[in-house]
Amino acid sequence: MSENIKENEIKMEIKTLRAQIRRHEYNYYVLDRPEISDAAYDALTRRLKDLEAARPELITADSPTQRVGGAVAPGFGAARHIAPLLSLANAFSPDDLAVFDARVRAALGGEPVEYVVEPKIDGLACSLIYENGALVRAATRGDGLTGENVTANIRAVRSVPLRLLEKENAPPLLDVRGEVYMPRGAFARLNTEKEDAGETGFANPRNAAAGSLRQLDPAVTAKRELGFFAYAAGAGARARHSDTLAMLARLGFKVSAGYKVVKNIEDAAALIADYAARRADLPFDIDGVVLKVNDAAQQRRLGATGKDPRWAIAYKFPAQEAQTRIRKIISRVGRTGVVTPAAELEPVKLSGSTVSRATLHNFDYVTQKDIREGDAVIIHKAGDIIPEVVRVLPDMRPLGALPYSPPESCPECESPIERREGEVAFYCSNQRCPALGREKIIHFVSRAAMDIEGVGPKLIGALIEAGLLKDAAGLYALKKDDISGLQRQGDKSAENVISSIEASKGRGLARLLFALGIRHVGEKAAKTLSRHFAAIERIFAAGEEEITALPDIGGKVAASLVSWRGIPANEELIEKLRAAGVELHDTSPAETKEVLKGRTFVFTGALENLTRGEAAALAEAAGGKTVSSVSKKTGYVVAGKDAGGKLEKARSLGVKILSEKEFLALIGK
Repeated sequence: MSENIKENEIKMEIKTLRAQIRRHEYNYYVLDRPEISDAAYDALTRRLKDLEAARPELITADSPTQRVGGAVAPGFGAARHIAPLLSLANAFSPDDLAVFDARVRAALGGEPVEYVVEPKIDGLACSLIYENGALVRAATRGDGLTGENVTANIRAVRSVPLRLLEKENAPPLLDVRGEVYMPRGAFARLNTEKEDAGETGFANPRNAAAGSLRQLDPAVTAKRELGFFAYAAGAGARARHSDTLAMLARLGFKVSAGYKVVKNIEDAAALIADYAARRADLPFDIDGVVLKVNDAAQQRRLGATGKDPRWAIAYKFPAQEAQTRIRKIISRVGRTGVVTPAAELEPVKLSGSTVSRATLHNFDYVTQKDIREGDAVIIHKAGDIIPEVVRVLPDMRPLGALPYSPPESCPECESPIERREGEVAFYCSNQRCPALGREKIIHFVSRAAMDIEGVGPKLIGALIEAGLLKDAAGLYALKKDDISGLQRQGDKSAENVISSIEASKGRGLARLLFALGIRHVGEKAAKTLSRHFAAIERIFAAGEEEITALPDIGGKVAASLVSWRGIPANEELIEKLRAAGVELHDTSPAETKEVLKGRTFVFTGALENLTRGEAAALAEAAGGKTVSSVSKKTGYVVAGKDAGGKLEKARSLGVKILSEKEFLALIGK
């Protein structure tokens, strides 16, 4: 009797696990709205695999363990893959790697094995088909056999070659497998734009990449800064995987500059540890490292299960998510007057730091996810930077937890808050709200703006409270005694602050324009405006039509500039900055702007006298273009101390390499 009960319990658990996994797969792959962490999903899948391994007679064809992934979303045509686009089995510990290695060597009769070790980009898997050197079709993974036809959108991804380099040396039919991703910097810029527009940001770069590629309007995809890493080939692959990667690089694809060929699992484990230590420093998200048997003949002999190749495995890093509880939902006012909710949390360790507060984006987000005070929630760091609440665990909700109601008045000045037509954002109706002024100054001094070191939110708050600071221009009237007189500010600290304020006067028009916090005017738009108009008076004298005619400048930016200049307090701010000696013109000499025209630069390593951001600004001021990755089209790689993969790739491609001193000489500095 007891055996029958146990049998029924196993069957019921398997049935329940399959239903849960199917639901989470649909939410993740089709809707792009995951409900649980990757670690929790992996735990469910491992449990189901273990049960099925113990009771193989209970395996069914429709079990989630017997297929690859999601389904084709409505709105896109279906595209059948030339060969199945399989997913990978996962390893979570060195012991798992050792088991994989032993299984591979046993299946190959103990013959020597090489592994290729490469980072696992956290993006959206795609297959790109090239016929006679031309891109003819692109498809997402889908269920592994059939994916979504995203050809029109993939053409908008600039790192995808529409026609192969060295096409005469390319296979007549080439099936390139790779990952569409969004760099962290682009992700931060996109979410800032969404926040400024009162929209909900993406949860992480992977979701941003998926959402951007799967737009029914390719024009939207074209505006997003997507990239593509090639990691394999189906049809057209070489006899060794490392040779395939080298071929793809020659044909114009971005491949991982850090991939290595190793002869044993111990060396592979050392590389994995190195990637784990460096993952936060990479410009894109990785969620693990992939090991592949290098020899294609050995790969064929090892074969695949219904879902995974037996010759490859993905070592997954620990999840960058954590579970905690919301103590309180609060509201704050941003520099544009938008009132946004945030969660005060029970402190929890996440990505190496203790997190006690997380963003909730906007009040619609709180309502849609039914986030309540007291809820147990999953948080993660968007782009490994910004903590945010991504989902609620309703089964752990305390009794009596009430739905959250947005405030009716500003949390800072108690003025009514209002919602503008066509936006999800709420705004403080008081243009003189103290929080508005404070947040504008905080943005003004930030690194990407005027970069005034030593002036942070605490000092700004203390200066405002003491009556010493009313707006950004007031920074330039401060004296050393004003700062040293404040609590915890010594003479030396005060001197450093005054020096940094003085140095910021010469940051240039583009950074000042961004620092003013004009809605929709980001760093890129500020640079375009500065280069074209050269003086702030000319920018504010221009009409919407003239501004909109500039490259990468849309109607929202033009309308926002016209609206901003029409506010008397803003005109007064510009005059105060002028009187303080802040540079309001583009100071790059006209002849300098043509020096690097048409030349592309990549900066890598630690430069001796400049930050990489400062060096990039100099290159752009001289008419050059800066990019983050090295290709055959790169003009120069400027390498500093401890330059790594980018320097290696530049050497392999024959790209000219400059020292910092040679770069400065090139631009006449």
